[in-house]
Amino acid sequence: MAHSQSGGPAILVEGLVKSFGEVRALRGIDLSVPRGTVLGVLGPNGAGKTTAVRILTTLLRPDGGRALVEGRDVVREAAAVRRSIGLAGQSAAIQLELTGRENLEIIGRLYHLSWPRARSRAIELLRQFELTDAADRAAKNFSGGMQRRLDLAASLVGQPKVLFLDEPTTGLDPRSRLAMWDTIRSLVAGGTTLLLTTQYMDEADELADQIVVIDHGEVIAAGTAEELKGRVGGDIVEFTVPDRARVGDAVAAIATIGEGEPHADAETGVVSVGVGGQGSDALIEVVRGLDKADVQTHGLTLRRPSLDDVFLALTGHAAEEEEADQPAGRRGRRKAKSKAADKETARTAS
Repeated sequence: MAHSQSGGPAILVEGLVKSFGEVRALRGIDLSVPRGTVLGVLGPNGAGKTTAVRILTTLLRPDGGRALVEGRDVVREAAAVRRSIGLAGQSAAIQLELTGRENLEIIGRLYHLSWPRARSRAIELLRQFELTDAADRAAKNFSGGMQRRLDLAASLVGQPKVLFLDEPTTGLDPRSRLAMWDTIRSLVAGGTTLLLTTQYMDEADELADQIVVIDHGEVIAAGTAEELKGRVGGDIVEFTVPDRARVGDAVAAIATIGEGEPHADAETGVVSVGVGGQGSDALIEVVRGLDKADVQTHGLTLRRPSLDDVFLALTGHAAEEEEADQPAGRRGRRKAKSKAADKETARTAS
């Protein structure tokens, strides 16, 4: 294992820049992650999250700036960085034709563990991730949640000090997602430093000590979940318009009530507006406005702001939206390259 600088953060990023042709994926981001904490990197597809992770895990060279992991420079000391990290990417980097046990044993050998130690480490991780009963089944016969758990187990074979999880719960059913959250919490409780990228607001809210919001390759906000929610200010009135053709009428009916412009999702029919400290008074005004406009609604409620509201306030668009100026073909090619790179790093240990 690499020796870390005792006083500094586990991850330090300063002015990181990366472009792919004309696409500026990172535009000078700064990050700092204290040891034993979780940094949630929040942003939509195409924001630059995966690019940052690939640089920090030595899969990509930055065009500018610097990045240190456990005090080691990711460019000049890449081999030392690899010995201190683990990575679970967006797609499971496991060999589907091998059993769960064989996958972990081979990763152990790539980390230069002896065969006896590789076997015992595999047994430990299979037990930890509740995969013992399926240990000798081919991974292709695992459920999606089991494959993700095996992938996470593989990233921990080398007992990394710093773990990178790039959208670890994408595609999982709700039960598997909650189980993955429990696993992540136990890793952090054991002292692992974690950088977690996600586009799920509730995931960042639930797991992260600090959150950084990235959009179009730039950090646009940072703080705890509560600090970020405080930037929205006050309460939110929200409701659903079942007749999607009347969404515009609903927005017009409440346009003067809130402290900012209402936000409407034409596809889902959900309309929300920040009302500051007006609380129930604003709720009454919204009801009157909608009634006057003869707009039918469901689920009219007054609630505290969420991280979804924060992202809307900061960027003007939802976190789930694709980056509009990124061609679909390029997105597909970059995603394919990212998957290949994730698989490479999961099998490489210097």
